[in-house]
Amino acid sequence: MRSPRAHGFAGRGIVFAGMVCTWMLAVLSGAALTAELPDEQTADWELRTETDNIRIYTAGQPGSKFKAFKAVATLDVPIENLMAVMINPASCTEWVHNCSESYDFGEGDFHDRYAYSVNDMPWPVADRDYVLRIRTRGDRASGEVIMDLNATPDLRAESSNRIRVDRSDTLYRFIPEGDSTRMIWVQHTDPNGALPGWLVNSLLVDIPVRSIQALEDVARAPRYQGFELVWDEQGKLVDVVLSDS
Repeated sequence: MRSPRAHGFAGRGIVFAGMVCTWMLAVLSGAALTAELPDEQTADWELRTETDNIRIYTAGQPGSKFKAFKAVATLDVPIENLMAVMINPASCTEWVHNCSESYDFGEGDFHDRYAYSVNDMPWPVADRDYVLRIRTRGDRASGEVIMDLNATPDLRAESSNRIRVDRSDTLYRFIPEGDSTRMIWVQHTDPNGALPGWLVNSLLVDIPVRSIQALEDVARAPRYQGFELVWDEQGKLVDVVLSDS
């Protein structure tokens, strides 16, 4: 465990990204293999907070005592910058609140890869770690890019001083709006072990807000400038690369 902070960079793996890395991950969602997340448009979403351009909603998840959350925000950065962050396997530590470690591993490619991440939890709660399958797809006609992150806990040996999260599902949807990007983040994580109620409530609301604010700042960093999305002849996203120009 350590003091809170944000995330880093490498090549193509994500994490997000999120990689669903973060306290938040450790507390919110659920699905032993791959559960269905609540529909983005369902009327079950309840607005919990609105901060600047970020709105956080929560909804019950069948079969879980932990709620799912949905974050909706407009980030004042182009989608190319954001995707440069998201494909970086170490970027979780830069923007996901309390993500302390993140890297990719094993065989994989741009569309389908694996990542490991750790979320720093406040004492005396044990840190949580994640083994995630990350799938990325995009459509040139709409400009949208979607990332799915699902827990695959058995692909790596467990650590004796961390609790493995084996039920977690996340969806990131990025929609270009001129030089800005609309982001929709839906997640449900069911942590192993007991967690205090105050921590659960904090993760559901505070973590998405802080993470999105950090993501917007990180995407403006010089190292994430000058990237472009690469599409194939069918209009499907195949890569995110540093532009030659």
